[in-house]
Amino acid sequence: MTRNGIGIRTASVLSQRVTGQIHVYDGLGKGKSQAALGVVLRSIGLGINTPNNYNRVLLLRFLKGPERDYDEDGAIAALQSGFPHLIDQVRTGRAEFFSSEQVTSFDRQEAARGWDVAKGAIASGLYSVVVLDEINPVLDLGLLDVDEVVRVLKSKPHDLEIIATGRAAPQKLLDISDLHSEMKPHHHESALLQGIDGIEIYTGAGKGKSTSALGKALQAIGRGINHPGSTRVLIMQWLKGGSGYTEDAAIAALQQSYPEVVDHQRCGRDAIVWRNSRQELDYVEAERGWEIAKTAIASGLYKTIILDELNPTVDLELLPVEPIVQALLRKPRDTEVIITGRCQNQPAYFDLATVHSEVYCHKHYANQGVELKRGVDF
Repeated sequence: MTRNGIGIRTASVLSQRVTGQIHVYDGLGKGKSQAALGVVLRSIGLGINTPNNYNRVLLLRFLKGPERDYDEDGAIAALQSGFPHLIDQVRTGRAEFFSSEQVTSFDRQEAARGWDVAKGAIASGLYSVVVLDEINPVLDLGLLDVDEVVRVLKSKPHDLEIIATGRAAPQKLLDISDLHSEMKPHHHESALLQGIDGIEIYTGAGKGKSTSALGKALQAIGRGINHPGSTRVLIMQWLKGGSGYTEDAAIAALQQSYPEVVDHQRCGRDAIVWRNSRQELDYVEAERGWEIAKTAIASGLYKTIILDELNPTVDLELLPVEPIVQALLRKPRDTEVIITGRCQNQPAYFDLATVHSEVYCHKHYANQGVELKRGVDF
């Protein structure tokens, strides 16, 4: 059967793999650490939904010392409080940028401390996912031995998932990775000339678009928890009808504790939508989602709005482009809009983006016939 355009596989129709993979997110574009946070959200959601299964995540953050606050802290702390058996977080390093010429003995000691934690966690069998956030620049700065890191990761337990993030991933790490997504930045002068701010777009064929959006949502939710009344988050998802998405349980848990902070909506059939298999319901559901999103953008009630899979919805011609352009042009300046999804033809609203990361696929285990995994990929 010939398939035209873009189709989004829904969670309920997916089987899943058992073998853990090594993921690497690098590049100069934005979205790397956000992708790691998205995996954290999904893993916690899976653990909430399946308490008898083994799902625990370690979020190990290099170069992000405890002396600095990060937006996602509030949300992670809230999830840790409610589900302490599902997540551990460790931070190392100093929370400031430095070059290889500015490396100190403290930087080396902190990197070594973090790596000791990582080795113990990997060997322990206690975790289903270990996130090594910003380990790539740690290796690039020479703070850890690349050969040792590669050796430990190659000998990881069979079912353990490893997520490595940050700029300048060394080639030896890329060689052993099962997934390599590079975040490539694109710049739009028209957005700068028009004084537009607060529009981020994540597109491309690589893995990490919706995952980055979920990480962005976690940051915004955390900001709202840490500073009550400062922000409200809407997560609007197209082409993802039905059930089976592991992030739902974690978002629902945060909603229950902080109902004033986050709203979550889905639209679409519980089926794959292709250009040559569109149904009337697909148009109705897409328009329903846009009415919710358009109202939210105009209202000023939300400071962060995630429009997940809007790009393929437009690419499938389920929604017209011009109303989206006009809504974004009229949005309040302090409202942040994040748009995700691959598309074959860039719609006009891409020119309004102040952040545009193309998630370029260098390597993906799915292309080798490896199934996706609940709690990581969906």
